[in-house]
Amino acid sequence: MKKILLLNGPNLNRLGKREPGIYGVTTLKELEEQMVRLGAENKIEVICFQSNHEGALIDKLHEAEDTGVDGVIFNPGAFTHYSYAIRDAIAGITLPVIEVHISNVYEREEFRHKSVIAPVAKGQIAGLGLLGYELALEVFKREGKEEE
Repeated sequence: MKKILLLNGPNLNRLGKREPGIYGVTTLKELEEQMVRLGAENKIEVICFQSNHEGALIDKLHEAEDTGVDGVIFNPGAFTHYSYAIRDAIAGITLPVIEVHISNVYEREEFRHKSVIAPVAKGQIAGLGLLGYELALEVFKREGKEEE
C-alpha cells in the first residue's frame, strides 16, 4: 500500500473560516477526512499534518523520507514565496512533492506569483480549489501503473 503525506502549511488550519470567498467553507478537518477516505478507496494510506511553523514542516518532510512515505502533497501556504529552508528540505529528499494551492496564486497579489518551491517540486496545481488535492492524489495513484 502506498503512503502519501498530506502536508499543509501556515493558516490552513483556518480553512472554512479564513477568507471563505477565496478558500471556501470546507474545514481542514473535513479536507483531511475526505483525502483519507479517497486514499483508502484507492489503497493509499494518507497521513495528514498541518503546522504554522516552518521547522515542523521541514521535520515532517525529513521524517516522511525516513519512514517510507512514497510522496507528498504539500500546500506550503505563504512559505511558498520565500522559504528557502523548505525549498532546500524538498531538494534534499528523494520523495516526489506536488505543490498544491487552493486559489490561483497567479491572479492574486504580485508577491504570490513566485514560488521558490516549484523548481524542486514534481509539479504544481493551483486554482482548482480543494480538487487540486484530489488531483495530486490521482497522480500518485497512477504513478508506477504505466510500467505494469
